[in-house]
Amino acid sequence: MLSPMLTEDLKKRVTESVKAKDTVARDVLRLALGELQMGEARKNAPLSEDEAAAVVRKLVKSNEETLGLTTDADRAAALRREIEVLSALLPASLTPDQIVPLLAPSVEAIRAAKNDGQATGVAMKHLKASGANATGADVTAAVKRIREG
Repeated sequence: MLSPMLTEDLKKRVTESVKAKDTVARDVLRLALGELQMGEARKNAPLSEDEAAAVVRKLVKSNEETLGLTTDADRAAALRREIEVLSALLPASLTPDQIVPLLAPSVEAIRAAKNDGQATGVAMKHLKASGANATGADVTAAVKRIREG
């Protein structure tokens, strides 16, 4: 069973979007709910908060990729709105400025890495262990700051 809070929150948001006649929000929230339920069915167990967030992040990433390829202005506006609605479901992500101090215990390992990719891997491992929520792009930016000086 999905986290009752997340399920209820999604259902509440769907109802609100129906009342507001916001078809874009309604449809993308229903899609997210369906994807979460499908993930749960495949796993045959409740999804953790991290697993549920990963499902939503995957939907956001898919929309961002589609947005980059579309030339239709109306479709682009709908995709931006979908990304906005889905992003609101996710916990706030840290900025590079917030990430740098969190990586203080791993600074030497990050600087000792052979390249930025390995350094980012060290940083991601540290952040994941600490439970921090950050995008790969923001971690990469923070790692570059640390390695530059």
